[in-house]
Amino acid sequence: MQPCWTLSHGSFLAYPVCEQKDMLRIRVLHGPNLNLLGTREQSIYGTLSLDALDSAITNLAEELAVEVDLRQSNSEGELITWIQEARTGYDGIIINPAAYTHTSIAIRDAIAAAGLPTVEVHLSNIHQREEFRRRSYIAEVSIGQISGLGPIGYLLALRGLYDHLTVSQRQKKMTAPGASRRAAKGTR
Repeated sequence: MQPCWTLSHGSFLAYPVCEQKDMLRIRVLHGPNLNLLGTREQSIYGTLSLDALDSAITNLAEELAVEVDLRQSNSEGELITWIQEARTGYDGIIINPAAYTHTSIAIRDAIAAAGLPTVEVHLSNIHQREEFRRRSYIAEVSIGQISGLGPIGYLLALRGLYDHLTVSQRQKKMTAPGASRRAAKGTR
């Protein structure tokens, strides 16, 4: 089965929009202190503001024909509520839980309970930082983790989650009860 992306010119990912009936809906959650992007520890997190990052995510979402719901909170409880709410009406989650990555079993459990494909994103490489930042409670309930690529990591997460969801939808269509009978009738 062909993925919805191709490599061109050796380094650029080109994602043609895959045919799809319903628009995918993805919730993007930014955790604590990410509202300070662009001004906080620029040597680690860069100079791009959260508004500029959200604009880049929105632009890519429009290109992919995906609806994104972008939210930021410094509150663990609010992030958990948004994860739980995503169970109805959303197809996947992209989350940068920030410091909660290393401490919040509650966010981990909310993601597991939601049952949605989730991609964990970090601007910095958490595996090259302090020892306490190297453990992620979120990774074990996520389909993937992108760490250390700066703001591009969010765009890669969106592209990857989009591809994962569209491939999953095509596989479901191919294994639907009526699909196998139609295929069998066509071979007679």
